[in-house]
This record gives sequence, structure tokens and C-alpha cells, in this order.
Amino acid sequence: MNLLLIWPAVPDTFWSFTHVLPLIAKKAAFPPLGLLTVAAMLPREWSLRVVDLNVRALRDQDLDWADYVLMSAMIVQETSVREVARRCRERGKRVIAGGPLFTTGHERFPEIPHFVLGEAEGVMSELVRDLVAGTLQPVYQAASRPDLSATPPPRWDLIRLDDYVTMAVQFSRGCPFNCEFCDIIAMYGRVPRTKSPAQLLRELDSLYAAGWRDSVFVVDDNFIGHKVKAKALLRELVTWQQRLPTPLPLFTEASLNLADDPELLDLMVQAGFKKVFVGIETPNEDSLSECGKVQNARRDLLQAVRTLQSAGLEVMGGFILGFDHDRPSIFRRQWRFIQEAGIANAMVGLLNALPGTRLFARLQQEGRLLMESTGNNLDPVLNFIPRMNRETLLNGYRRLLRRLYAPSAYYRRALKFLKWYRPRPPYIPPRRTDLWAFLRSLWVLGVCTPGRRAYWKYLVQSLLLYPRAFSEAMNLAIRGYHFRAVAAQI
Repeated sequence: MNLLLIWPAVPDTFWSFTHVLPLIAKKAAFPPLGLLTVAAMLPREWSLRVVDLNVRALRDQDLDWADYVLMSAMIVQETSVREVARRCRERGKRVIAGGPLFTTGHERFPEIPHFVLGEAEGVMSELVRDLVAGTLQPVYQAASRPDLSATPPPRWDLIRLDDYVTMAVQFSRGCPFNCEFCDIIAMYGRVPRTKSPAQLLRELDSLYAAGWRDSVFVVDDNFIGHKVKAKALLRELVTWQQRLPTPLPLFTEASLNLADDPELLDLMVQAGFKKVFVGIETPNEDSLSECGKVQNARRDLLQAVRTLQSAGLEVMGGFILGFDHDRPSIFRRQWRFIQEAGIANAMVGLLNALPGTRLFARLQQEGRLLMESTGNNLDPVLNFIPRMNRETLLNGYRRLLRRLYAPSAYYRRALKFLKWYRPRPPYIPPRRTDLWAFLRSLWVLGVCTPGRRAYWKYLVQSLLLYPRAFSEAMNLAIRGYHFRAVAAQI
């Protein structure tokens, strides 16, 4: 059987890193991990092709080859999904769709005949059986959340690794917290489920054997959701990294209470984690209480960030505007906090009410819900009626983003981070791609774009003041180019 697995296009967002891809000769930031994992659950004798629309276009001959099309997507990919579905319908190809977009909103896609809702592990045997028999059902959904011990390593052989900036693996699903706006617990639950350390190391071994030597994103929504199991993995990961000729740099997402556990933090750094994305959301205590962000409430947020930075982690922060308790002063407060914390890559978005969340249910009950979310919190469009004046909120958001990513402000923030940052082993030497990106940045950032003077000043300051972190400093400069371009569009 011939199955075509399609990953739709991701629009220009903070996470797409679209504007830096030409600098490093890559086509996409991340691979379609979910699709590659699903591919590993299908019979090995079947013929599979993966088309990542962020890497190459979908051709008619791809569709003509396929017996069925499998498509996975997040909410932010809806526009591309509908275009793929249209083309499949025109060429008489039946689509089986899964992923977050469909799990929380499949009824909005009447043009797609078959869905896998929720996690695939519990229904794949049934789906394969029905594919063979030609008796596909409209919906497949497991009665319970699966044990991850049976999840196979992704099929890395189905993609060209060199097309991507970083590879991805997953250790856990679920999060113990209950933030009102987050749909993770709706999809994966509040009891984190994990793979065994040996299982994840087998995945990393398979990735290394496939030739990968660059960074790896551990895509868990909260890597430290189950601290005991996270520590057990990290101890094994430290040993695994020590066996490699050159360790692989890792990054992940975690809750801010990571700063409360020195042992866990130390293990992460020893295991090769260099960056961590943290949902900080807001310095407004009332807004943190409103959304149930208990892990951030009643703590010194600035000190927590500095604890992570001084341990050897770059903090990438998520921030939200539009809570009911936000006042017009929130734009100034967010600005001051982000600058003082030295969070160079601050991903500031508008609050979105996602399907399946407590926020969605509350706003619907209050009659404040206006439309479905696009899944892109950078869209200057609100899908609900805010307490703050709408124009005040939208205009303040635009001004804050442009101010944050003005070259001089961004480089000051990066230098603030470098002041607190204490790089620790394992030290990872620059790669060829890093050197190429640096040389390209000298031309693009230092000659061709506004902010040239600020770039050269930053380059000299970081080289003189923080020579051991110069590679990280240049990495920040290059990423800042993408964030600045995204902010300008908004």
C-alpha cells in the first residue's frame, strides 16, 4: 500500500524562524515528529512518502502515487490544511487527518472523511486493519491515553535531515499544572506519561546513527512535569553524552519551578541542555492568579530567570497580553521585565481562547467568544471580547513588539543575558553551519539592514566582555533578525 504523509505549511510565527533559514542554508526549523512517529507504527512493507510543505511543494504526482493521504496538523496550519484537502478531493484521494487541529475541532472539516482524534498509539492497529480491508471508519479515538512504552522511534529515513535546523524527540506527554488558557492538558492530561530512559536513548541513538550531529529539541510541553522520571532520564543522558565524540546541544520547554530544584537544574545542564523555553506570561500577579498559573505566582520572577541563566541555560520566554486583569500599564510592565531579565527571545503574544481549554469554556459561558482561534498568538486579532479596550490592547501590543525588537533594545537585552550567563560543560564547539551563519550575518546584519551600527557595537562588546559566550552571542543576533522581521509585520 502507498501512503503519502503530509505536514502542512506553518505560517510566519516566532517558532517558524523563517527569516534566518537562508542564513544557515536550511529549509525548515523542525521536522514533522508526529508524522514520523505515526509512520513507524505502520507496516514496514508498505511504501511511505513524507511531504513537508515547509521543505518542498506538494506535486500532483505525489498525490497520484498515493492510495491514501495521512495528514497531521496544529491549529496554526489550518489555511494550508484546507488547501491540501481541496487538492486531495480534486484528485480523488481520501484523507485521514489527525493532530491537535482535528482533535479539538474536526467537525469544522466536512471535506475530510476520516479522523484520528487524540493520540494515535491506541488506534493504529485498528486503522491499519481497516485500511487493508477498505472499511475505514469516520472517526478513530482511543478510549484511554496510551502508555508511551510502546511508542516506536521515528522514521528518520523518510526525511532529509539536512533540510532542518534541529531534530526533535519526545520524552513525556501531559502537564501537572492547570493553566486556564492551555490546551495541553485537554489533549494529553494532567498526569505526565513518559518513555523509559532506555527508550529515549534508543531514539537518540537512531538519530545519531542516521548522521545527525546538531541540536535536538526535546518537544515535551513541560519536560519537568514528572521530576523524578526527568531526573532518572537526565542521569542516563549525562552518561550517553559523555560517550559521544561531540555532545549534542539540547533544548526543551519547562515550567519556571525548575529554578526551585538545584539538582534537577544541574542535571539538565550536565546532560547538554543549553536553552529552555519557559511560559512566564506576565509580571502582573492578578493575571497569574486569574489564569491559574500557580507555578509562577507569588515568586520573584526576575530572580527565577537569573537562576536559570547563571546555571548555564538561555531562557526563551513566553508572554501573554489580554488577560482580564491587564490594564494599560501592562505594556510598560512587560517591557521593563523583559529588558531587565535579559530574555532576548521574548515571544509576546495575544491571549487566545483555544478549543478544549477552561478559558474557551468560560468565555463561551460569558458570551464573550467571537470566533475560532487561528492558533497564532501573533495575529493582531482577538477571538474574544477583552476587558481592556480592544484598540488600546491591539495598538499597545504592536508598539511593545516593535519596541522590544528594535535593534538597540534587542542587543541591550542580549548583553544583559550574557552578563548573567555562565556557560558550563559539556562545551560544544561551533559547527560549520554556525560559521556559515556568522559570516552571512556580517553581511546581512552588518551591511544590508537597518540597525547596522547597533549590530557592530554588540559584536564588539560581546567579543570583548564575554568571549567564552561569543558563539551564543552571535546565535542570539541571528535569531533576533527573525524576531525583528516578524514584529515588523505585526
